[in-house]
Amino acid sequence: MVTLPTDYLFPTLVVGSLPRPVWIRELIEERKEGQIGEADADALLDAAIPAAIRMQERAGLDFISDGEWRRESYVKVFTEAVDGFTTDLILASSPSTTALTYPAVTAELRPRRPITTAAAAFLKDHAHARLNVSLPSPYTVARRMWSQEHSTAAYATWEDFMAACVPIIRQEIQDLIALGVQAVQLDDPWLALLVDPRYREREGITDVNHEIEMSVAGVNGATEGIEGVFLSVHLCHAHYNRRHGTRGPYDLIIGALGEMNVDRFAMEFATPDAEGIEVLKDFPEHKILGLGVIDHTDTHVETPEEVVARVEAAMEYVPKERITLNTDCGFAPSSSNPMDFDEAYLKLKAMCQGAQLLRDKHG
Repeated sequence: MVTLPTDYLFPTLVVGSLPRPVWIRELIEERKEGQIGEADADALLDAAIPAAIRMQERAGLDFISDGEWRRESYVKVFTEAVDGFTTDLILASSPSTTALTYPAVTAELRPRRPITTAAAAFLKDHAHARLNVSLPSPYTVARRMWSQEHSTAAYATWEDFMAACVPIIRQEIQDLIALGVQAVQLDDPWLALLVDPRYREREGITDVNHEIEMSVAGVNGATEGIEGVFLSVHLCHAHYNRRHGTRGPYDLIIGALGEMNVDRFAMEFATPDAEGIEVLKDFPEHKILGLGVIDHTDTHVETPEEVVARVEAAMEYVPKERITLNTDCGFAPSSSNPMDFDEAYLKLKAMCQGAQLLRDKHG
C-alpha cells in the first residue's frame, strides 16, 4: 500500500511556483531576449532564491521548491533545456487579456542540459526542508508545444512528439533521485482541462478517451522503472492573473488516475471552478490525495480553521492516512503571472497551521 512521505499525518507540500518580484520577472524576460547572459542571470537568481526557500520554511511547509524562479514557465522549462524548439510560434488562448506565446517543436529533440537537476542541486544546498521538484508531463508538453502549422516536419503527430519526450523526462527523474530529491511531481494540467466541454470544442478534441489514454501513457512511460522517490501528478484548471482557463468537476478523468504509476495526485479543490469534492467518492483507493485547500486565485487569505474544514469534508471520501495538503496550483506557473508574494506566504502559513490543527485533532 502507498504510504505518506512522512511519519505523521497531513504533510504539506508546495505545488511549485511562487510569485516572482517584478525585478525577477524582468530578469527572466531579459534573459530570454538575450539582453543578459545565462551565467549573469544565474548569479542574480542564486542571490535571490534563498529568500524564496526561507519563506516556505518559515511558513512551515514539509516539502518545498525553489519557487520556480529560474523558469519562464512550468512547461517552457523543458524547452529551455532541450534543443529542437523555435520560440514564440504558438499564440495560446489565455483566461486573461494577456497574449501568451509558446515555443513549437520544429526539429528533432536533443537534450542540451539538465531540465531541473542543476536548480535542484542549488535548492538542496540551501534548504533545510525536504524537496519537491516538478517537471511537465509528456502529454502536457506534447499538447502545448506541437503545432500542425510548425511541427509536422519534425514529428508527424503530437503523439510522435510525446513519445520523444518520454525518455528525456524519465532520465531527468532518475537524475533527481541520484541527487537525493525526495519528491518529484509531474505537472499535467492538460489532462484536467479535458473536463470542460468548451475547452474540448475550442481545441477540436473529438476523441477524449484517446487524450486520456495518452496522458496515462505519458506518465507511465516517464515513471517506468522509477523507484526510491515519492511521485505525484498535479492536476488543475490552469490560471493566469487569478482567472482559470477552464472549469468543471473531475468525473471524466477520475477513473484514469488509478492507472497511473504514481503515488499521489495533487488536485485543485478549493476553487469553486472545481465544482465540489463529491467526485472523491471515486478516487482510487490505492493512491494518496494531494488535497487543494488554498485557492491561489482568491485574494482572501484562508484561516487555519477553513483549511481544517476543507480537509474534514474530504475525509468523508478519503481516509486521513491518504491525505496530504497543498495549494490548488502553483501561485505563478508563468513568470509573468502577477501575484502577490506576501499573500502567498500568508496562505501557505495558514495551510501549515491548519495541518497542525488536524494532527492535534485526528493524530
